[in-house]
Amino acid sequence: MQNTTFALRGNIFYTPAPGSLAVHPESWLVCEEGRVAGVFSSLPGRYAGVEVQDHSGKLILPGLVDLHAHASQYAYRGLGMDLELLQWLEQNAFPEEANFARAGYARQAYALFTRQLTASATTRACIFATLHRPATLLLMEQLEAAGLCCFVGKVNMDRNSPDILREESAASALAETRRWLEESRRFARSRPILTPRFIPSCSDGLMAGLGELQREYGVPAQSHLSENLSEIAWVKELCPGTDFYGQAYSRFGLFGGACPTVMAHCVWSGEAERALMKQNGVFIAHCPQSNMNVSSGIAPVKSYLLEGQKVGLGSDVAGGAHLSIFRAMTDAIQCSKLRWRLVDQGVPALTLPEALYMATKGGGEFFGKVGSFEPGYEFDAVVMDDAALPTTRACSLPERLERIVYLSDGAPCAKYVQGRRLF
Repeated sequence: MQNTTFALRGNIFYTPAPGSLAVHPESWLVCEEGRVAGVFSSLPGRYAGVEVQDHSGKLILPGLVDLHAHASQYAYRGLGMDLELLQWLEQNAFPEEANFARAGYARQAYALFTRQLTASATTRACIFATLHRPATLLLMEQLEAAGLCCFVGKVNMDRNSPDILREESAASALAETRRWLEESRRFARSRPILTPRFIPSCSDGLMAGLGELQREYGVPAQSHLSENLSEIAWVKELCPGTDFYGQAYSRFGLFGGACPTVMAHCVWSGEAERALMKQNGVFIAHCPQSNMNVSSGIAPVKSYLLEGQKVGLGSDVAGGAHLSIFRAMTDAIQCSKLRWRLVDQGVPALTLPEALYMATKGGGEFFGKVGSFEPGYEFDAVVMDDAALPTTRACSLPERLERIVYLSDGAPCAKYVQGRRLF
């Protein structure tokens, strides 16, 4: 059994606000009953005698948060990157996800994903599984055993999908989802999240039923929004009574407000959609690598931050080829530079502290008080060692952080979730 109160020593970083980087050289970070007690330049007397885990010389960051990933797609990441979204789904995503009807395949594939996620700097994630209830429960079991805190969704899709990956009817989809919600009660860290894949694959009857389940069970929701221009045009045809994509979720109560919601991408969200997202507190999962790989566009993520939107980062494996949220940070910065140069020179590019904020506290807010080392936050931390990144330059601590983000493989040497050390 691990101690409930202990301290880490090292160079401590966190972002209390967008663009604000707190740096504490060779300081003590104290965990008390799974939460941050504070960051101290010297260990207070009241903590005399507590276990000190010494990471001197290393960098200690809040655990990273992946607001959007498809666990079922991990096996084919890096494939089909020359296709646009709807083609990519037909040729890669749908055939692979059909394999998860087989329990043996699902167990093997999800074990691979879980091992890689555990070894990464990610401590929290919002994850799509597939429409298969037994396989989704297998994934939740594996993540639970690994000690990670995740929202996991059984995907819903009852139209505009291949025969091998379409639920029989809205009624059967809802019955399976209800059963899955009940069976998910046994997990402490793997929590359910309602997951209509996206509007084109979900009938109005299915969406209405999911809205009813949300109100009955009080669970959050996740889906995709305004990712691709052809997708948006398709939604307009399917939902003629809506003025913009987000209304297709909102009319069923699955767009923030009383239903905590993550929407991935939001590349082409217009003024009215953005206003409703902000009003309802919808979280935007910015997935820059995926947006490039499947030719979706360049999301106005800096503008979202300036507007006060709730924004985090997503790997979007396998639309994104890398599970690392450090990679998502670098891609976000680079994409914002292109948007500034090519689209809107009135909005500056992202800074590293802003990207770190999205990767930690920005996305972590979806889980509660997560993603910072401010007192009272849940104690999620990763320890990064830059000794394998030699340089002749005498780097400052912020420069060392920048080199880790841009150059490291993203693997921490120690990882903590809710005050529990995983390795």
